[in-house]
Amino acid sequence: MAEVTTDPVRLPPGPRIPKLLQGLIMLTARHQAVSALARRYGTEFTVNVPVLGRTVVISDPALIKDVFGTHRDIIVRPGHNLGQTIGPGSTFSLEGEEHLERHRLLVPPFHGKRIHGYESIVEQEVLREIANWPEEVEFETLEPMMRITLNAILRAVFGAEGEALEKLRDLVPRAVALGSRFVLLPAAARRDLGSWSPGGRYNRVRQAIDDVINGLIDKARSDPAFADRADVLTLLLEARYDNGEPISDSHIADELLTMVVAGHETTATQLSWTIERLRRHPELLDRLTAEADAGGSDLRQAVIWESQRTRPVIDNIPRRTLQRVRLGEWVIPPETNMFISIQLPHSDGQHYPDAERFDPDRYAQGAPKPPSWIPFGGGINRCVGASFANMEMDVALRTLLSQLHFVPTDAPAEQLFDRGVALAPKHGGLAVIRRRKPGELSEQQTLTSADATK
Repeated sequence: MAEVTTDPVRLPPGPRIPKLLQGLIMLTARHQAVSALARRYGTEFTVNVPVLGRTVVISDPALIKDVFGTHRDIIVRPGHNLGQTIGPGSTFSLEGEEHLERHRLLVPPFHGKRIHGYESIVEQEVLREIANWPEEVEFETLEPMMRITLNAILRAVFGAEGEALEKLRDLVPRAVALGSRFVLLPAAARRDLGSWSPGGRYNRVRQAIDDVINGLIDKARSDPAFADRADVLTLLLEARYDNGEPISDSHIADELLTMVVAGHETTATQLSWTIERLRRHPELLDRLTAEADAGGSDLRQAVIWESQRTRPVIDNIPRRTLQRVRLGEWVIPPETNMFISIQLPHSDGQHYPDAERFDPDRYAQGAPKPPSWIPFGGGINRCVGASFANMEMDVALRTLLSQLHFVPTDAPAEQLFDRGVALAPKHGGLAVIRRRKPGELSEQQTLTSADATK
């Protein structure tokens, strides 16, 4: 763990070009710049950029583990504009003991048998979405994947059906689109100055979402089968802190929206990247299809891990020092921003031989281990929805492979495009599909597909 010290400050080396120029480079070519700086300075280096100031980038797995294990009185997750945008009840808004207590309440709904109970919802949404996909025509997969993950979350997490589901399908994407721009604005520009202002437009949509969520909360509480419900909203209504107090309704609304914002686009983007990767590895694609037909899943899970390693949709994890700390050979002053790089340890040849190669078979001996593999972060702030996201990707891929042939391509790999929320394929994860003939599908697959069109 990092330790508090009074030793003289000793920051990792870094470029000495003007702050504004460093900021411009990190804004427009961050991925390439981080790789180049690591080659020049090593696993740790310091950049100096507008707004953040001197920021230490960390990629040595041993130091990453130390940061994740350091007490929150020493190193914290910095204040998050996303939390300010979503509301005070969002996990992104909570710190210290309050955050720890909330984290304990959020973990149970996303683990164990509960996760498996949501698989049928994901499968239904995939089948519903692909029913109208064009054959033999190249199309972007990112937006369709986002519809799949959004609808799955709205049903599994919000417990939304019927009119409420339709309203949220319209409102939530609008809130995410407005919020992704809104969150980048300074506090003064986020004020509600009327319906014409950014703050005003966002708040109107958010109020409409809250109205729907409040209706869902009232419906859940009055449901005679409340004890048998399995949606996350109901589980949060049942949850109690150690003192016996429930989570307030307003905080539940904030948490539900947080789950959508943090979960649906990132998972959809990873699925789109996975399709992009598989189309450039036809032999692997054939093996995956054969495995899905046989009812297996080991290779599919390895593909998900390798997609997350080679194309992580988030490339860094922010932290901030509260005190002067010793971290390895470095001494970092208080109030210094740190970025834990996801990109660099994932591409480190010491941990992943031939790291540029997309090779799920590298996990034949077991799952990848943190802190050399950290797509979901780590420590107390590790994503509580990691198991849910993995389940979504696994079920979505299984269902896609059981119904479709993805036509391979020899086109160059799609480049990264920063959408603000996630790093996406620049061309949207292009795909060409052919539907599998009825004779190729098992009886169960054919029945499930028919059910989805009813």
